[in-house]
Amino acid sequence: MRRILFSIVVVAVFLSLAVPVGAAPYDEVLHRWQKTQKFTDRGDALSITVTYFSSEYIEALIQSEADKNLWTADEMDLHKYQLLKTLRLDDTIPVRFHFEVMGSAVHMAPFGEQLKLRIGSKTYNPVDYDPIFNFRVTESVEGMVYFPRFDEKTGKDLLAGVGTIKLELSGSISLTIKPTKVDFIWDVANDDPSRIYTGQAGGRLEMDRLIKRLANLNKEKQECEKRLGELDSEIAAIEIRMKELQQQ
Repeated sequence: MRRILFSIVVVAVFLSLAVPVGAAPYDEVLHRWQKTQKFTDRGDALSITVTYFSSEYIEALIQSEADKNLWTADEMDLHKYQLLKTLRLDDTIPVRFHFEVMGSAVHMAPFGEQLKLRIGSKTYNPVDYDPIFNFRVTESVEGMVYFPRFDEKTGKDLLAGVGTIKLELSGSISLTIKPTKVDFIWDVANDDPSRIYTGQAGGRLEMDRLIKRLANLNKEKQECEKRLGELDSEIAAIEIRMKELQQQ
């Protein structure tokens, strides 16, 4: 839960400061990847904004902050590293939800069952999300949601060769929503996450991944060595018993 809360803080800081006045190029990128739908009914209103973190969006977000705060190259790399680590792009597809409620409260628990990501003909449930979405919402709430990036069986990148993806949110979370579900669609055909893993930030993230992978391999090695020791002991016991039987 602490990891999720830290993720919200890091991403929120970037998003809250990253819309400089008159920055038309950035505004275009923002609107391309940030989708908003609004619903009203009998005095109640609900606004839902979902942000897909494409490489284009991330680059514009970081560059906008760098320009505004006059970051040095090292400072820019540091902030890029922190943001990319928070987004967990190496193994998930992250999106950011922002709900603005005016009127009747919204109930979304269990939130993980209220939404799914449709990629091609298959749908995927979140692997992680901010637990705050499981609580009653009366004003506004925002947080991160993470979907799997790789096929659980084959290990294939789920976005490889994909044109569009659709996030489907159940309309049962609020009576304000008329349709049975709310769809958010993005064209990801030209999105290339690998292009943001450049410079010092990319190197640090790769090192983080390698350290994690090495730790997992060492753990597997220890388990294999333990199992091998058990097999050796069993083999030795069998051989001793066989010799005893031969001597009878």
